[in-house]
Amino acid sequence: MILSGLEKGIKEKIERIGIPLKDWDIQINYGIKTGFNGPLEEGGCFIITGEKRNELIEQDPKSAEVIRPILRGRDIKRYSHEFADLWLIYIPWHFPLHNDETIRGASLLAEETFKNQYPAIYSHLLKYKNELSNRNKAETGIRYEWYALQRWGANYWEDFFKQKIIFQEMVQESSFILDHQGNFMCLDTARIITGNDLDILIAVLNSRLFFYSVKTFYGGGGLGETGVRMKHTFFENFPMPNFSAPDKANLRSLISNLDNNALAEIDKIIYKTFTLTKEEKDLIESQ
Repeated sequence: MILSGLEKGIKEKIERIGIPLKDWDIQINYGIKTGFNGPLEEGGCFIITGEKRNELIEQDPKSAEVIRPILRGRDIKRYSHEFADLWLIYIPWHFPLHNDETIRGASLLAEETFKNQYPAIYSHLLKYKNELSNRNKAETGIRYEWYALQRWGANYWEDFFKQKIIFQEMVQESSFILDHQGNFMCLDTARIITGNDLDILIAVLNSRLFFYSVKTFYGGGGLGETGVRMKHTFFENFPMPNFSAPDKANLRSLISNLDNNALAEIDKIIYKTFTLTKEEKDLIESQ
């Protein structure tokens, strides 16, 4: 990568002032992988329509316990999302005995318990048993039951229920949202970030400087003329600054009242923190 003198100056400044994100107290993890979903026009399998959700809950109110709203990568925008009224039937391996650490491999006891405790959900998935059983032959029915998700975040599943940042990987602009209440699940076309000061971190992640830096300095370029592959192994090297207390308060206020002026003010605070010159800012804004 050959950088111009101006680009080198920007890179040197941000790396002198900030600390790489990989050294911050955050965790970045993948979304859920179903392995099979089936046609939505028929209601879906693991990912279901709002109409199918209502039907399953009407059949058995207990169904609501395992149905969560879900965002696909395409639903995630800059600071916002477009909820498509899609829902995930969240079924971990060995569910509902998934907290029993003595279970190794597919469990008939877990399946029988699931069938008895969640009859409507079980009957719904049973319609797709053949397709679900034909997912990963080395795993399905061996490591986990046919009715379970292929990947459910076994080592970090609780993070889905926390305040978190959700982002998609293939983007034309930074596309990070803050899920304040931990309501949403996401597919593996998206990722989640948990940790401290997420309401400040998201201001940086959605900034013009961050997008420009990932594209120019940290390997995220090459997705068409303007796009970026926002892969966390690329952007974890971006340096996160220590904002002053007044700037933190200002950022939080701006994020809670977002409009075009607020977005510009957020960028100004970040430029100022990294001591960028007008010429450097103009280069970033021109990209």
